[in-house]
Amino acid sequence: MPDEGKSPESGPQTDAPANEAPPDQARANQPLSADAEKDAQVEAAKARVAAAKEAAQKAAPPAAGAPKPPVKKKEEGPKPVDAANHPLVKRLKETFGEAVIEATEFLGQLSIRIARPSIVEVCEGLKADSETPFEYLSDLTCVHYPDNREAPFEVVYNLYSISKNERVRLKVNTNGEGVESVTSVWPVADWLEREVYDLFGVVFHNHPDLRRILLPPDWDGHPLRKDYPLEFIENRWTEEHLPEFTDVQREQVEQRRTYGLEMLSVPQEREVRELFRADKEVMPKDK
Repeated sequence: MPDEGKSPESGPQTDAPANEAPPDQARANQPLSADAEKDAQVEAAKARVAAAKEAAQKAAPPAAGAPKPPVKKKEEGPKPVDAANHPLVKRLKETFGEAVIEATEFLGQLSIRIARPSIVEVCEGLKADSETPFEYLSDLTCVHYPDNREAPFEVVYNLYSISKNERVRLKVNTNGEGVESVTSVWPVADWLEREVYDLFGVVFHNHPDLRRILLPPDWDGHPLRKDYPLEFIENRWTEEHLPEFTDVQREQVEQRRTYGLEMLSVPQEREVRELFRADKEVMPKDK
């Protein structure tokens, strides 16, 4: 006998288990298919692009006529200051007058520019100075300024007073005419001036033995000049002294120079290296 209130055609009905989820929720819990996952990634990418555009629009410059935000200036670093009142500069001016062109001080370092004809005289005076004797020439170098056509080279003398623990830097501008040697004041200037002559081409007059010290005597050019090429170049010396390389060997040499791979050395380079190690004369030695 069918239950009252139910249609007999509906048949028997069973209650769903208590732990079974509804059909819609069950579908939601199922893992996404590959296409559905790809669609979700596309939608996420579109959302990121839209957010980026919105941020760019907010950061766009103001319309024409609107005031621009103030530009924060960079903090300027220290600059050289005039050192005409320095005690040493005053003593030099009293003694040598116009030979002292200018004096500046930068971070506690005193630099004095000297007229080219008076450099030896000023160096002698500094070495014999009663208050601060600069008895030691710690370095002598050079700077090349190609734009200064009248005097493109600046010879720099770094002096040190051992007894007073003081330093001073002298600067002399010169051109192709060169400058007087200070080897009569400090004998150590011999090799220092030869190095500047070798690498910059500055001539030091009255030098006892002015010739190249690092490069071969017949080398072309002066490598520390600003107009000297940075990359490896072939010149007259390489043609005369180095064996001729094939294109493959030359490529190997360039790779070895680039990556520091000794295994790519070619037989000709090894031969030249052995010549030097064996102390054989491939060029005149310094005597």
